[in-house]
Amino acid sequence: MAIQMRRSLALVGALSMLAMAAAASEPPDWKSFADVETVSVATTNPEGTLRYTTVWLVVVEGRGYLRTGDTTWGANVVRDPNVKLKIGEQEFPLRVDFVEAEDERALVTAAFNQKYGWSDTVIGWFRGARSKIMRLASL
Repeated sequence: MAIQMRRSLALVGALSMLAMAAAASEPPDWKSFADVETVSVATTNPEGTLRYTTVWLVVVEGRGYLRTGDTTWGANVVRDPNVKLKIGEQEFPLRVDFVEAEDERALVTAAFNQKYGWSDTVIGWFRGARSKIMRLASL
């Protein structure tokens, strides 16, 4: 009886892990993450190791965006735009598209300022004049 119970629990655990993996491979529902303050983004360092960085996230018109200045993780994304984004317990493989259109940049900048307020203004002093604004896209 104990062996059968262990097998049943192992099967339930395996099915749960498969379900989580399948859910993580689906694109994020950005609207459901609009109130999330921070996420973890995994980028690849030049030597091939992963770098995890906690960053802010905004959702504008149903799309997720990240932003950085002259940072190591930002340089990693320039070199390899494939990232993994961890939101809570979910992880999403994504691609970054850099935003260059001034109208979209203005919308995203306003969203960061509205969501993070004074903190966004202060960090902006260190970020520099032209930050890297990244639109997150499914692979």
